[in-house]
Order: sequence, then C-alpha cells, then structure tokens
Amino acid sequence: MAQQGKPKKKGANTSLVFTNKMYVFLIPALAFFLVLWIYPLLQLFYYSVTDFNGINYDFNFVGFKNFSKVLSNGTLTNSMKNTLIYAVFTVVLSNLIGLGIAMALNTRIRFKGLFRTCAYFPALFSAIVVGFIWSYVYMPGSGMIGSLMNLAGLNGDTFNPLGNFRTALYAIAFVEIWKGFGTTMIIYLAGLQTVDESLLEAGRIDGCTEWQLIRRIKLPLISSTITINVILSVIAGLKAFDYSFIMTNGGPGKSTKTLMYQVYETAFTDMKMGRASAFSVLAFALIIAITVLMLFYMNKREVEL
Repeated sequence: MAQQGKPKKKGANTSLVFTNKMYVFLIPALAFFLVLWIYPLLQLFYYSVTDFNGINYDFNFVGFKNFSKVLSNGTLTNSMKNTLIYAVFTVVLSNLIGLGIAMALNTRIRFKGLFRTCAYFPALFSAIVVGFIWSYVYMPGSGMIGSLMNLAGLNGDTFNPLGNFRTALYAIAFVEIWKGFGTTMIIYLAGLQTVDESLLEAGRIDGCTEWQLIRRIKLPLISSTITINVILSVIAGLKAFDYSFIMTNGGPGKSTKTLMYQVYETAFTDMKMGRASAFSVLAFALIIAITVLMLFYMNKREVEL
C-alpha cells in the first residue's frame, strides 16, 4: 500500500505570500525617498565639485576649488559663528521656557486647557507670517513696542533691535523662541504625564521640597523627553534661515547671516551654484556631526540618570 504524502501547510504558505505582498506597499514611499531626498543629495555632492552657475549646464569639473574658496574667504566662519550663537540661544531658552510652562500647566489649575491652547497657538502660524508680524512689532516709533515706550514717556524711535548689529541676531532668535516654545511645551507635557504620582507622594512624605521633586524625580524620569526636545531644537537652530531672510535680509552688515542664508545668497544672488553646493555639503556635515555628538552625550546622560 503506497504511503500518502504529508499534507502541505497552507496556512504557512498563505502567511508567507501575504508578508511578501506587504513589501509592495513600501515601494511608493521608497520611490519618493529616492527621488526627493537621495537623488538631490547626490546631485548636491556632484555640483559641489563643478563651476555650475544654476543656469548654464555647460559647466566644468573644478575639484575641491569651491571648498577651498568657502574655507578661505571668511564667509563660513562668520555664518558659522552666527548660527552657533543663534542655536545656543534658541535651544536653551525655548527648552527652559517650554519646560517651565509645561510644569506649571501640569498642575491642578483652572482653565489649564485654555492656557495650553494659548501657549501652543504661535506654533500654528507659518514662519513668513510670524516674521512679518514681528517686523512691525520691532519697528522703531510706530511699532507695538515703540508705541508702548512712547506712551510710557520714553523715546520709542530709539528702539530698533533689527537695525543694530549687536542685537539683530538675538531679536530674530527671540522670534524663533516665541514661535517654537509651544511645541517643546507639548512634548514636555507628554513626558510629565507619564511620571507616576505615587513616586511624587513618596517624595513628599520623605520631606522633599518641590524643587527636590523636580530635580530628583521628574527630570530624571523625563530625560528621554529632554533629549528629544534638545535634539529637535539643535537641528532647527542650525538650519535657521526664515527670520534672517524675512526680517533682516542678513543685515545689518553680516550680523544675521546664518549658514543657510549664506548658502541662499551664494546660490541665488551671486549665481555660484557650485560654490553654494560646496557650502551646503560643509553645512550638512557640520549639522550631522553636531547632532550625533549631542545625541551621544544626551543618551549617555540618560543612562547615568
């Protein structure tokens, strides 16, 4: 009597076929990623070693000449200094303000939902709208701050933070903080709401003050949230362009020319697309390096806490 073969496991085969078909849904996203990110990035590296002007495609290979020009003419040093000052100022203040407001609104107060909405409201506007609004706020004499100074008996015409090379960078950085602290607040609120209330009660029973509860319990427990906010703020600060372009056009002088603004000016004002590409490559490498170092340091701090 012939032995019958073992029946095939249809369930396993069906599951394998279904799993393979699921990868088909990755194709559109992968295509968009390759076309809109990888291909432009490769083009950026390619143009950085040419004398392409953005119009005429009859360009020549120049090697690392663009990189040497960028490194030797001082534009990288000035824009890097402005960018680092801008980034440090916005990262520190936006996170401190966002964390402070999040802790205040995480307590049992009335209308906290309304307060949260009001705090997050500036983040809903586009950078262009915010930039134009604050340009009128900062306007000497007739601006909001200048008008209030006139009502107080002070000379509002002398208030011109965007026209002073010592204060212009901090003035536009404050606008970035005003718009962005609501986003950091929301993320901090999400982290604070994961803190177990029983731990805080135990700390109060042991005689801890509110500051000790924040320092010893809350901050260590939301260390991953702090890492997320700091990294996002660092990346946003290093990519600063909008307010420098809208509010000051890089001035007065070169006081608000950031890395991204310098790339824009080199490409579309000087019409040196090859050199702008080299500038972008250096800025890209710098942002990646700073972000990786910050991420490594913050993750190490999380482990220590």
